[in-house]
Amino acid sequence: MDSQFATKVLLVDDEEEFISLMSQRLETRGLQVVSVTCGEEAVARIDDQNIDVAVVDLAMPGIDGIETLIKLKEKRPDLEVIMLTGHATVHSGIEAMKHGAVDYLEKPVNLSQLMEVIRAAKERRMQAMAKQSADEVKHILKSKSW
Repeated sequence: MDSQFATKVLLVDDEEEFISLMSQRLETRGLQVVSVTCGEEAVARIDDQNIDVAVVDLAMPGIDGIETLIKLKEKRPDLEVIMLTGHATVHSGIEAMKHGAVDYLEKPVNLSQLMEVIRAAKERRMQAMAKQSADEVKHILKSKSW
């Protein structure tokens, strides 16, 4: 896959062993991965990276996964966010979706399932960006008198 068009994933998890292994597995499958170990760092890095999809752990010290999700979506409403958790509850799943998560997966995560969710999230983001561009062109054409 051409790295210029590779899906860029922000991986946010406080477990360094998990993040290291998952980064390697995703990169082996052609994704570009930016790894951070806390929500604060994810929020700080989102501005200087062209991230397509964020994969965020729910339970982290400092700002937790839901708070990280909220802050990421405030800065980048177009960002697709997938939540991961080792402690799934219906309440936390509903809470994540309410704040804009596109999916909610349990650890240990099935890599094939995660890859499929990332692929679908990137596709949705690309479609949304294409629609936004088309809408902007229509607006410009309507506002010009030529």
